[in-house]
Amino acid sequence: MSARNIVGVLEEIGTLLEIKGENPFKSRAYFNAARALAGIEDLEGVVAQGKLRQIKGIGEAIAAKVTEYLSTGEIDYYEELKREIPGSLLELTAVPNLGPKKIKALFEDLHITNVGELEYACRENRLVNLAGFGEKTQEKILKGIEFIKKHKGEHLFGDVYPDAMAIRDRLQRLVPGGLVEVCGSIRRRKEVVKDMDILAAGDDREAISLAFTTLPGIEEIYLTGETKTSCRLISGVDADLRVVSVAEYPSALMYFTGSKEHNVRLRGIAKRKGLKLNEYGLFDGDRPLAVGSEEDVYRELGLAYIPPELREDMGEIEAAGSGGLPGLVGESDIRGVFHVHTTFSDGSESLERMVDAARKLGFACIGISDHSKSAYYAGGLKRDDLERQWELIDGLNERLDGFRIFKGIESDILPDGSLDYDEDILRRFDFVIASIHSSFKLKGDDQVARVIRAMDNPYMTMLGHPTGRLLLSREGYDIDMKTVIDEAANRNVIIELNASPYRFDIDWRHLPYAKLRGVMISINPDAHSGAGLAEVFYGVGIARKGWQEPKDVLNTRTTDEVEQIFQRRRR
Repeated sequence: MSARNIVGVLEEIGTLLEIKGENPFKSRAYFNAARALAGIEDLEGVVAQGKLRQIKGIGEAIAAKVTEYLSTGEIDYYEELKREIPGSLLELTAVPNLGPKKIKALFEDLHITNVGELEYACRENRLVNLAGFGEKTQEKILKGIEFIKKHKGEHLFGDVYPDAMAIRDRLQRLVPGGLVEVCGSIRRRKEVVKDMDILAAGDDREAISLAFTTLPGIEEIYLTGETKTSCRLISGVDADLRVVSVAEYPSALMYFTGSKEHNVRLRGIAKRKGLKLNEYGLFDGDRPLAVGSEEDVYRELGLAYIPPELREDMGEIEAAGSGGLPGLVGESDIRGVFHVHTTFSDGSESLERMVDAARKLGFACIGISDHSKSAYYAGGLKRDDLERQWELIDGLNERLDGFRIFKGIESDILPDGSLDYDEDILRRFDFVIASIHSSFKLKGDDQVARVIRAMDNPYMTMLGHPTGRLLLSREGYDIDMKTVIDEAANRNVIIELNASPYRFDIDWRHLPYAKLRGVMISINPDAHSGAGLAEVFYGVGIARKGWQEPKDVLNTRTTDEVEQIFQRRRR
């Protein structure tokens, strides 16, 4: 049983307790425990070794429930809660502007148990006179429901990608020649995906389809056949397997990778050359041309090979025809990570453990950046905390050979644009990530002015998650990113590409303009555990979508170069 499953159960227990109106410390304990376990890769091993209680945030009662779940697949306490409080109420937590107290009131006063009933109640104006709600709240809830409906059937890349890679790897071992690849929006590294497209090639199509349908994790099979099999995974994601011949594989790989717009452009180029391009191959009349790879297909069309991440019809075809494609940043280019939280604030692992994890990943440096004092909800650091952390970092830096820990902070940008420490403290950090964590509802001009004022502070190094969006949960705040990028360029401020799959913020669509303006990007994992550091590699995929080259990315620089970049605004 993976830590991923128990984390979700603990979070649901915490939410149900909030809805029930239990002591907030009790529900918070479950959320803290879920966060602590999120970074544990081998949870069963930890339990078997009797080390579960050694994890910060895991008390005796929760440890017993975790052990019960790993042993039986259930937690009696969780089942009792769901009998007392309808589990369908949990879906209401996805509605923006609707917290546990309001959900409790909706259930007790209006007997609302799901999103459909809530929408009907809003349409019938039943929330207007309900205590704690009113007309404006009802309007906000309706907008939140529309947001959910708009994104129904969509999934976070970070939720789907691990399962897709596991399926691919299993099939590669079963299919002769291993010609299996994940296609579609997953291969293009889109931040949100609707389904999973898998392509395989081989002579025995029936055997390949059977191998797919007997993989673990499949909940329901919709369709089976020699060329296409469709199913739904236990995770709720629909998955399609396409099976082609080995000769058809290169063209099919291109076709099923997409995007639709990219493919239409390629077919147009083929037509002008007197050729025909489809998922079965590249043809001169009825004669198939010999193409052994995607590179061959592009070459026959007079184009340089276009990496999958760029195939969105956003200038890549023109660049491929003129020699203008960028040499994209790759995972092997990453030398260091920044935006890292520890147990000094809301991280689940100590500073020492985060350093060890970074070194195991082969990085040469790490930037520690716990929350600043105004983030009291996340254990923001007061001056005494900072002094203790700095002393610890100094001691580790003296002992570590070939590795550097940079002293940083994630400072709140306050509503007036000031940063969350006085300059006598700010100047002692190696770098400062400035982020908005409050007052999301400011109007666009005011929000931009707030960010610009923060960037005027000479100790601000980079702007953290610049739109504040949470994918499939919360739209970003009203802010003109073009103006923000222009002002960052004028001030040598780095912009974060937050690599958390919940954020992927800055949006990749803004990255080509940032590149044009010479704004450096830092791919930051926003890690709260050692395992979370690896999310920087998710961010690399997003950076590639945004045409980023190694020279555009802070993480590719040597430790000495990073230090020089951090110091350039202070001169």
